[in-house]
Amino acid sequence: MQTYKVAIVGTGGIAAVHASNLARTDNRAELVAACDVDDARLQAFANNHGIAGRYQSLTELLAEAKPDIVHLCTPPMMHINQAIECLEAGAHVLSEKPPALSLADFDRLNEAEARGGAQFSCVFQHRFGDASAAARSLIGGSDFGRPLVARCDTLWYRPDEYFDLPWRGTWKAEGGGPTMGHGIHQFDLLLHLLGPWEEVSAIASRQARATSTEDFSAALVRFDNGAAATVINSLLSPRETSDIRVDCEFATIELSHLYGYSTKDWTITAAPGHDEAVSGAWTGQPLERGSGHSAQFLAMYDALDAGLPLPAGADSARQTLEFAAAIYASAFTGRAVRRGEIVPGHAFYEGMDGDGRGTRVLASTARA
Repeated sequence: MQTYKVAIVGTGGIAAVHASNLARTDNRAELVAACDVDDARLQAFANNHGIAGRYQSLTELLAEAKPDIVHLCTPPMMHINQAIECLEAGAHVLSEKPPALSLADFDRLNEAEARGGAQFSCVFQHRFGDASAAARSLIGGSDFGRPLVARCDTLWYRPDEYFDLPWRGTWKAEGGGPTMGHGIHQFDLLLHLLGPWEEVSAIASRQARATSTEDFSAALVRFDNGAAATVINSLLSPRETSDIRVDCEFATIELSHLYGYSTKDWTITAAPGHDEAVSGAWTGQPLERGSGHSAQFLAMYDALDAGLPLPAGADSARQTLEFAAAIYASAFTGRAVRRGEIVPGHAFYEGMDGDGRGTRVLASTARA
């Protein structure tokens, strides 16, 4: 097993989560460098985590530290250009969400990966717990049966002062509201469990927060396998919870947590007459490791060791980003959107705001 040289770009709050989780990867990673335009913040972060390489320029970091993997922990509007620079320099990228602010920007990754020979992956850590792997393998199988009905709720609370940072709550910097910046983790897991989606009908509104984006969205989704699901993304919910429920023919699978789960956060309920088969199928799975960044890091290293594509790589990350774009497109046009419909020339390919359509719709429906 190889030890990989890792650099962190951006040293705000989420960077500390990355650094602490890197320390729990059994020496599979060596944190060699950090980068931030704010030197005081950079020095404090590097001192706290024992990082020798300290840079205020990503270009200099790539040239001098020569990391194998770069973790992008910067604000959303910076992710795509920084990812492209890293990929072209031959460094693999693990980017915080969202991976880009539009499908048009995301699609620029294809050439960058080809030129540099490196791979892109997005932080979708909920995919990597043992229970999610078990659920994914059992949904649609003989013991649990095919999926029929599902729901996916990200019900969080962010007060007005959360948006005091000038880049928060804006289309230009975040690409959207809770659909892009908060619920994306949970509905990424839903897509991971249920497979390709077919069609989305959605609404989005600005119910209470003084932002230019939505603070709430809701979608009705049809999947290729016939399952139907609801997806709600909210920043207005004082009792915060993150929930997924999938009702299959012979079993209900439920996950209720907030920012990360362990096996105890999952509940399996058998349909009458199927208790033994459902219980045996579930308990027969490895169910030790919970979700989290370190679980994704280790999966990434294993893939690199084996010369395999990175998990949560560019193709699957794009599918999740396309789903977010479809929610916005449906909400702001008032019609259903099918997968594959948002292509070059489509108003929502270049941005989640649909060339200003979202701003106009939200302004016309905003509550006083």
